[in-house]
Amino acid sequence: MSGMGSGSGMIDVADVQGTVADGFEPVRAAFVRNFQERGERGAAVAVYRDGHKVVDLWAGTRDVDGTEPWAVDTAQVVRSATKGVAAAVPLLLHQRGRIDLDAPVGTYWPEFKTAGKERVLVRHVLSHRAGVPVLDRPLTPAEALDGESGARALAAQRPAWEPGTDHGYHAHTYGWLVAELVKRVTGRSVGRWIADEIARPLGLDFWIGLPAEEAHRVGRIGKIEEPAGTGGELRLRAKRSVSEAYRDPDSLTRRAFGVIDPLPDENSPEYRAAEMPASGGISTARALARCYAAMIGPVDGPGHGYRGGDRLFAPATLTLARTEESAGPDRVLVVGTRFGPGFMLHGSGAPMLGPGSFGHPGRGGSLGFADPESGIAFGYVTNGMRKGVTADPRAQALVRAVRSAT
Repeated sequence: MSGMGSGSGMIDVADVQGTVADGFEPVRAAFVRNFQERGERGAAVAVYRDGHKVVDLWAGTRDVDGTEPWAVDTAQVVRSATKGVAAAVPLLLHQRGRIDLDAPVGTYWPEFKTAGKERVLVRHVLSHRAGVPVLDRPLTPAEALDGESGARALAAQRPAWEPGTDHGYHAHTYGWLVAELVKRVTGRSVGRWIADEIARPLGLDFWIGLPAEEAHRVGRIGKIEEPAGTGGELRLRAKRSVSEAYRDPDSLTRRAFGVIDPLPDENSPEYRAAEMPASGGISTARALARCYAAMIGPVDGPGHGYRGGDRLFAPATLTLARTEESAGPDRVLVVGTRFGPGFMLHGSGAPMLGPGSFGHPGRGGSLGFADPESGIAFGYVTNGMRKGVTADPRAQALVRAVRSAT
């Protein structure tokens, strides 16, 4: 892969590293086309089927603005794809009898029972119905990363709508809500809990709070533009209502994505080391796919010591994870979205493999999900961030290729 530089279109099939199982060759072809036609700089994709890894590919450069090749163990910030792994924590605590989804949040976090939030349920938090996607005073980057200010601000915040009556994407505040619940119930941070109970037993290269000794593996992410004529970005972005919402500084959309002002440097050591369970997870594509594979069934290879048997989710928890809690026009994203408790569900706003799929995209590109009906688990990680929130054209091309192979 030497000599590619930033000219990602120079990549051909010979430059792609990794393996695909028989029948999954269309995924490799789509992966190559992402570099040739969709401006990809550096990326990886992994797929599990029935617990066995069938796709594991990577190519390009580890830094969006660099020349060093993407390595077998390169990881990236995956933005809101983090939410899908973080969502597993309260569901697993529910599975173990530690959290009641129908209990008021204040049962576990008494300081939250103020300013009209007394009846906010844990279920509302997970399904983006808590009504607190915005803060009256945005946090500084230092406050956002300190592990305390986000929860403190949310405890004092008045809801933007009557909790439980509607839904709107809690782009950043979701992470502080879940983190504080986990801390109050377990005494551990959400990043520590994931490391102890999910990542280490499953052998995942996934972190919320990057250890210093792993920093050398993480590439730099950055903005890239959609090549002309590919029809990219959020495919519903052309709707006037969406465009206006992103331009209006007083809209819930702008305010929800602007609860940290100015935006932190996602490539800084401080950001990577902080625990940001809404947006700051760092992962390989392999880890995302393997985590989702373990949610729907046993997985091969290392990692059979996790609590509860040979899979993360018991059948009842798997059913719960993809039970629709919110659907329709999203007060923040404006377009229609579907959420279960913590996970986005397949739909026009966030297409996955099929009607039963659940997972989470990351703003700008990354995607992880599982589809229990087909036994497929999918992970895609990139360093090139586009403007879209969901339905990134590169990820969608790979999903279509997986669909054609199953």
